[in-house]
Amino acid sequence: MDALLETATRYGGSPAVADQARRWSYRQLTAVAIAMQRIIAGGTSCDRVGILLPASTAFPATLFGALWALRTAVPLNFLLSAGELRQIVLDAGIDTVFSVHHFEELVRQLPVRSVFLEDLPLRRRVLLARLRRRPEAPKVRASDTAVLLYTSGTSGAPKGVELSYGNLRDNCEACIEAARMDRNQTFLNILPPFHAFGLTTMVLTPVVLGAAVYAIPRFNPAATLEAIREQKISIVMAVPSMYAAMLRKRSVPDEALASIYLAISGGEVLPEAVAEAFEKRFGVKLHQGYGLTETSPVVSLCAPHAYRRGSVGRVIPGFECRIVDARGTVLPAGQDGEVQVRGPCVMKGYYQRPEETAAVIDADGWFHTGDIGKLDEDGYLFITGRKKEMMIVGGENVSPGEIENVLVEHPAVAEAAVIGVPDASRGEVPVAFVTLSAGAQVEAVSERDLRNFARRHLAGHKVPHKIRIAHDLPRGPTGKVLKRRLTELL
Repeated sequence: MDALLETATRYGGSPAVADQARRWSYRQLTAVAIAMQRIIAGGTSCDRVGILLPASTAFPATLFGALWALRTAVPLNFLLSAGELRQIVLDAGIDTVFSVHHFEELVRQLPVRSVFLEDLPLRRRVLLARLRRRPEAPKVRASDTAVLLYTSGTSGAPKGVELSYGNLRDNCEACIEAARMDRNQTFLNILPPFHAFGLTTMVLTPVVLGAAVYAIPRFNPAATLEAIREQKISIVMAVPSMYAAMLRKRSVPDEALASIYLAISGGEVLPEAVAEAFEKRFGVKLHQGYGLTETSPVVSLCAPHAYRRGSVGRVIPGFECRIVDARGTVLPAGQDGEVQVRGPCVMKGYYQRPEETAAVIDADGWFHTGDIGKLDEDGYLFITGRKKEMMIVGGENVSPGEIENVLVEHPAVAEAAVIGVPDASRGEVPVAFVTLSAGAQVEAVSERDLRNFARRHLAGHKVPHKIRIAHDLPRGPTGKVLKRRLTELL
């Protein structure tokens, strides 16, 4: 991707990225990325490179270094357990991961060579990069895979989503146009860059725009509000649970967010109560957006000049959106059906999974999102449900099947069924129902035992919020568990 080189040529001295440790101009960011390019090219011959870093100045430098080394970048989710990450590493076929010592214990458990940025001679490399002539942008095609992002499948197995250079560039440019962003605005990055939402909107879009970004590696509501006030942040993008956490910080003055031009909420359903309370207290309207990893990710967003309460906005330039029924018939405005989208931002496909790719992208290029929604007469999209069972916990996709597979590994559990239930803080939380194996005594197995067991095998946000031990589960005529009836047991 030549966006960084283009921006550095035009706005070299302008602020690019900052965090608590350092601030870099676009000229400095480019020099570090060039240094990383040489380190990555000389460190591995593998076509794919793992990056396990939080939102920071280091992430874009490493990302662009990998892309300029003609490698596919594989941002890794540091919230996962070592076992879950091992699955992804093996599926992606990567042999090297770039990280920092903060994650050393986790990275050392993976079957890869680990490279920690603190151990690299970056200062000397950067000085040499500044002395050398700036390289030309690598010769890549728009259709070449730039990043491989992993998302949970409905079966629980993680799937790599191949996003091309064209996918990402088009999504960035369309977002800039739809939201009327300009380079004088300052972004606040509190989203993890292994997530498509964070990668596109908070790492790549500012570079394409030539704007400044302030990054907070780990979300903290007090630090976030303070950063907005101190850095005069104008663009914030976050999941609803983050906005809810900010609301709970009563010690922060209500005028702290006066600099904000655009606050986007995405990743999960925005509760109306949070939207109303946020606007009432801070005077900032939360604008919803909608997207998926498979769409690079933004499909639609509400902008300040085109806002409709409860809607996720109009589709961004270049996308088409339609609502269809179970037979594939396109439905008129106002009727609920599956949301399908088509455009240049739809993924190349799932990595090494042609059958699963064909199941979601039809012959005419329409991506079947699995989400239920409707369009109004003016083209505003409303998401009303999900066709798939996938939960979204704090903005992260969580597969019920993945949790169920772990619970049934417990020697006392015969069967498990997991559903998502609404939660004011995290949008949804998983709740599990289990039956016990023959001979297992209810008195000998507690909810705490089962949650501790799950915690040893799953990331924290996937551990069931509650586990109910039942004599049986509600079933249909074929014996299949009727998950819609499990909510009646709560």
